[in-house]
Amino acid sequence: MIVALSSVQFHAAEFVDDLAWVYTVAIIAYVISSLLFSLGLRVPYSRGSDVVLSFLRDVSEPYLRLCRRILPSMGGFDLSPIIAIAVVRLAGSLAARAISSGG
Repeated sequence: MIVALSSVQFHAAEFVDDLAWVYTVAIIAYVISSLLFSLGLRVPYSRGSDVVLSFLRDVSEPYLRLCRRILPSMGGFDLSPIIAIAVVRLAGSLAARAISSGG
């Protein structure tokens, strides 16, 4: 029974850590795609790129908006993705460690 519980804790901790990585990749992909699209590298009327950008925006923007509200404006620079990624990685790591230790 203890071995099964340990295995469940390990897999749950691994899932939380992987989920944090996936969210980090989604934020990075959103930032890069927004940058490229703002530079005019968007295919006009492309349903595929519109779907991808809409998905990334819907997933990333609420969290980034929260970070933008907390951080002061730095002129033309948006540092919210850097802070958001750092917080997601830290929270995912701490949560995974707490789950795997049984606390």
